Amino acid sequence: MAVDTSSDDGQAIRKLVPIANLATPHFESLCAQITIQDAARNDILFKRGDVDPHLYYLLHGEVSFQAAGLSFEVVKSETESAKFALAHQVPRKIDAVARSSIRYIKLPANLLDYPLLQTYEEEISSMVIIEPEENSDDWMTTLLRSPIFQRLPPANLQKILMSLEEVFFEKGETILRQGDPGDYYYLIKSGQCLLTRKPSEHAKEIKLALLRDSDTFGEDSILSEKPRNVTVTALTKLSLLRLSKDNFINLIKKPSLIYLDYEQMCQEIKQGALLLDVRSTEAFNSHHLEDSLSAPFFTLRMQVKTLNRNRPVIVVCNNGKTSEAAAFLLLKNKIKASILDGGIENVAPTLVKSAASFAIDDGVETTFVVPQKLVDVVETEKESSTEFDKASVLEKLQIENSALRDANNRLKAMYEQLKQEKEEADREFRMLYRQTEKLKSILNAMKKTPE
Repeated sequence: MAVDTSSDDGQAIRKLVPIANLATPHFESLCAQITIQDAARNDILFKRGDVDPHLYYLLHGEVSFQAAGLSFEVVKSETESAKFALAHQVPRKIDAVARSSIRYIKLPANLLDYPLLQTYEEEISSMVIIEPEENSDDWMTTLLRSPIFQRLPPANLQKILMSLEEVFFEKGETILRQGDPGDYYYLIKSGQCLLTRKPSEHAKEIKLALLRDSDTFGEDSILSEKPRNVTVTALTKLSLLRLSKDNFINLIKKPSLIYLDYEQMCQEIKQGALLLDVRSTEAFNSHHLEDSLSAPFFTLRMQVKTLNRNRPVIVVCNNGKTSEAAAFLLLKNKIKASILDGGIENVAPTLVKSAASFAIDDGVETTFVVPQKLVDVVETEKESSTEFDKASVLEKLQIENSALRDANNRLKAMYEQLKQEKEEADREFRMLYRQTEKLKSILNAMKKTPE
């Protein structure tokens, strides 16, 4: 018998993982196929070694997990543990026995293989939001609401939640170090940590970000297949949940990232997409794709808040690897992002252009890149100042005006970074000044002391 989605049973089912993350039409379709079952005390739901692929969810009562007749765990309804399928691994590793009279649902695993949630189109009011209970694990609710995780198939969500490993760090401990290989993806369960980076071996360490509860980190190195580009240090006692590299790639990366070939990219740009080149400024100045804007990956984290979330972004780099890390960052910030498959190396050389640029003489080595399309418009107007399509020129200028606004936003982000570095330098200067004054006082006192 179908379950009424507005009933108490329907609301209880709506809170189960990963059902809680289904779009409303998919949840209603699922409830139409569900039958709630009853079992008496000591009834067996499944036994060790069973290969039945169904997922069992407890709605009321208690279930005991047993091995060799000995009970080693009890799951009670309306607890965090009961939000997950009961011992879902196949073949079963344990026996599941009703410890009281129970009500439960039994779902074929493929019932949860729905298409990706339409995160950007669906109104939030149509989703059931699970309010965290007092002293409950808020990280789980935050994780399920994350734009990245809302894009994943529900079956993947369950595997992720079952694969997370909890690790602990004391204040001052280093979690990962710049230059190390990428091995884990991390979620902060509780505590705070600091992201820092050294531009070069002997350079001063730059503070990039303060991360708090439910923030994530560690994906950049895994996606780009390069060493860690930051150091992360615990500022407080820290509890982290980590996912191995292989699980991250198979369960998160592959279903999250979208790749376009060159023709598809051109079509998206015609429809208003923004093309971001996340290579270094030097590489961009050497050669780049027409209409692309320079946004080095290292600065993208600081620039992302200046981007228009309603405008799709296509990311390009040399071979596509850095683009994966950049696209993942954009997706985390609710920006629809895709990747030029294979990067610039996969594009015909005749389609790659060199930049027209000029230096801003402000005492700081800066290059402002003028989009080639704007240069072409100016040159065309020089050649034909009397006969031209005003509408076409206006459209081109509007496109370039939008590009210049984007460039201006990036410069603002760079300004904020430099401002932060200046404030840090000022603090250090004041501290050194006070120490110098103290030393002067001590020296003066020593001079006045009779021998």
